[in-house]
Amino acid sequence: MSASVLFDAPGPRARARNLILSVVGTLAFLGLFVWIGIRLNDKGQFAGELWDIFNYAGIRENILDALLSTLKVFAMAGVLSLVFAVILCVARLSDHRPIRWVATVFIDLFRSIPLLITIYALWVGIVGDFTPMWALVVGLTVYNGCVQAEVLRAGINAVPKGQAEAAYALGLRKTQVNASILFPQAVRSMLPTIISQLVVTLKDTSLGFMVLYPELLYSARLIANNTPVGGVYPIVQTVIVFGAIYIALCLALAWLANWIEQRGRKSKAGITPAAGAKELKEVAAAGTADLAAAAPAGTADIRKE
Repeated sequence: MSASVLFDAPGPRARARNLILSVVGTLAFLGLFVWIGIRLNDKGQFAGELWDIFNYAGIRENILDALLSTLKVFAMAGVLSLVFAVILCVARLSDHRPIRWVATVFIDLFRSIPLLITIYALWVGIVGDFTPMWALVVGLTVYNGCVQAEVLRAGINAVPKGQAEAAYALGLRKTQVNASILFPQAVRSMLPTIISQLVVTLKDTSLGFMVLYPELLYSARLIANNTPVGGVYPIVQTVIVFGAIYIALCLALAWLANWIEQRGRKSKAGITPAAGAKELKEVAAAGTADLAAAAPAGTADIRKE
């Protein structure tokens, strides 16, 4: 029976109990899903005419434009937040105390302020004249950059200190140590958390509707409030369709994270430490033979005595 780092492997009774709880939980979830479907059907929410609005060319074009706008903001904010995170992380780990303090205060401040307040403050012109798109991009960049900086700092602190000390002993500068040793290992170890925060960034693009940016949630609100069918507003249908779009986007990012993680495992598994160990043994044996040959003749007599 194998054991984990956090807990012992479950025994037969624990596995049976976990299986029963999993089955019960799955049945309860399916039952809730069916109950919701029955309630919606009783209220006529599955009527065909309420769903026909998504067959209109104008509605589809509106959804496509909103999807592209959302992906554009997400791509810009995702890349900029990662770059900003690296800068903040370097400043947070700086040897100069004023730089370290400024980075710490900045990170703690913008992690504490709600993201919606930051976006709205940028939009109304408190710190500059921003369009709705750039108010959303800058707000997402600042907030998620602060979060990603702490993720990177945790990954760097998890790297054994002996590696950095060995690099300094070889004469490498701090920039070289960070770029070639610390940051690559931190990114690899914290990659699932980084991708998870990017998923949060994608979902936070929905805050753009507060600054009138035409992203998915803004488009959903327009469709639900301006296209009544027989006096009924298609709110439920719009929520289901746009919710499915958000779920698909998040699942795509999750798939990307799993794919990158599997690639990392394959690259680690491709290393053959056995060959290196064999070479080390050969070198050690050769060195021992050389030392024995170079030793004075009296040394062997002393060992025998």
